[in-house]
Amino acid sequence: MASQNASTFALLLTLALAIQAAFGNIIECKNLEKESCAYAVSSTGKRCVLEKHVQRSGAETYACTASEIDADKLKNFIESDECIQACGLDRSALGISSDSLLEPRFANQLCSNRCYTNCPNIVDLYFNLAAGEGVYLPKFCEVRGANTRRQMAEIRSSGYATPAAEAPQDNYVSFIGEPAPSPFTF
Repeated sequence: MASQNASTFALLLTLALAIQAAFGNIIECKNLEKESCAYAVSSTGKRCVLEKHVQRSGAETYACTASEIDADKLKNFIESDECIQACGLDRSALGISSDSLLEPRFANQLCSNRCYTNCPNIVDLYFNLAAGEGVYLPKFCEVRGANTRRQMAEIRSSGYATPAAEAPQDNYVSFIGEPAPSPFTF
């Protein structure tokens, strides 16, 4: 059943991408609005991230930029509102981080059938983020019930932290990391 859902989703995703390409809708992160930036993938396959810039005057502005993180086998894609909701995410999230994996509520939603089997873009992103912390997401989701606290402790004690880039004076926020192999094929 799950493989049939995955096949159907892959077919619909391919069709949607073909329609976008036919009409010339090329996604460039820098052209996306704040409301559609987070969890989008550019036409070059780079993940889009929302960044907040604080000017010296204290004024805040938001910009969508392409990160250095590649989406495995996915290009020109804006995540659906259904998947954002199913996976417990927020479109106003700044940057990309594995910190949310430490939150039990988020981990439960990410690992839920509704998210994990229907939202491969989001699962691929968090698969790579978890791998960067030394955690294998499918196993993490499998044992999340009784052993969730133990899994969280393992993430916290992994000792791995991505060094923060030196921020320019206007408080530029981003995350750069290396992607791991995806559990999905499109």
